[in-house]
Amino acid sequence: MLASGNSSSHPVFFILLGIPGLENSQFWIAFPFCAMYALAVVGNITVLHIIRTDHTLHEPMYLFLAMLSVTDLVLSSSTQPKMLAIFWFQAHKIEYHACLIQVFFIHAFSSVESGVLMAMALDRYVAICFPLRHSSILTPSVVIKLGAVVMMRGLLWVSPFCFMVSRMPFCPNQVIPQSYCEHMAVLKLVCADTRVNRAYGLFVAFLVVGFDMIVIIISYVMILRAVLRLPSGEARLKAFGTCASHICVILALYIPALFTFLTHRFGHHVPRVVHIMLANLYLLVPPMLNPIIYGVRTKQIRNRVTKQGYPRMSWKRPLSHHSNCLTDLRM
Repeated sequence: MLASGNSSSHPVFFILLGIPGLENSQFWIAFPFCAMYALAVVGNITVLHIIRTDHTLHEPMYLFLAMLSVTDLVLSSSTQPKMLAIFWFQAHKIEYHACLIQVFFIHAFSSVESGVLMAMALDRYVAICFPLRHSSILTPSVVIKLGAVVMMRGLLWVSPFCFMVSRMPFCPNQVIPQSYCEHMAVLKLVCADTRVNRAYGLFVAFLVVGFDMIVIIISYVMILRAVLRLPSGEARLKAFGTCASHICVILALYIPALFTFLTHRFGHHVPRVVHIMLANLYLLVPPMLNPIIYGVRTKQIRNRVTKQGYPRMSWKRPLSHHSNCLTDLRM
């Protein structure tokens, strides 16, 4: 339905199909999605509560973890409630401005999530490779400024998406063949030349993700070099296991996100059901996994959750370089 019945007006609403090809199974598919969303919400709220109430955790690693939890809550909540409403209650309509708001939150906070993961990798690099200078390099003010830059980067780079789309004419077709409003999915409904929009989207995606991935890769290469210098084989094995879990969380965000992004543009032969399922999971799996990998596996947070008062080991204590490496990698 168009506001004035022609392609020059904005639609009143769009129709979100959910998962095309699995319409008869969507009711049951919603249950594991709901369980994952519940785990994401409970896990991230728990991490935020522990960090807020325990003043000994007001350190760079935990402040970045709090930023990641807030980002995960916003990112998952921007899509999952509406997705579950589609699956369970056939609530396929989404109002035009609500759709653009969803586009903004999904892309802005995906960028923020990528930036926070980059900042956490930098924090681990400094803590492990320069343990005695960590507190002087990453002061609370530096952490806050870095978090603000990551947030502003996401908001400023993504805002033009919504602005440019809102000024373009739409075709009579209102159907978006997925579970939420995504920039490229909405752009396909525009009755105009969208080459500028597509080029800008590619530029922002590769600039943000490319820069963050380069920093993360360099940070973990340096961390692994430090791990290889650990004298104990058992210590190296535990450190590698922790690094591997962190890298898996990072890949769980980047691989499906890039796959979804590139499939919209170039993957015309990719089965739609595969594309849509991965598009749904990349906004849900990382928010569910992050509290487990970065929260439960962090000794201080795990002790608070289980109410075991083990003595706290901090990288600020005057331990040897190798001891600091092992302590930090056991997070």
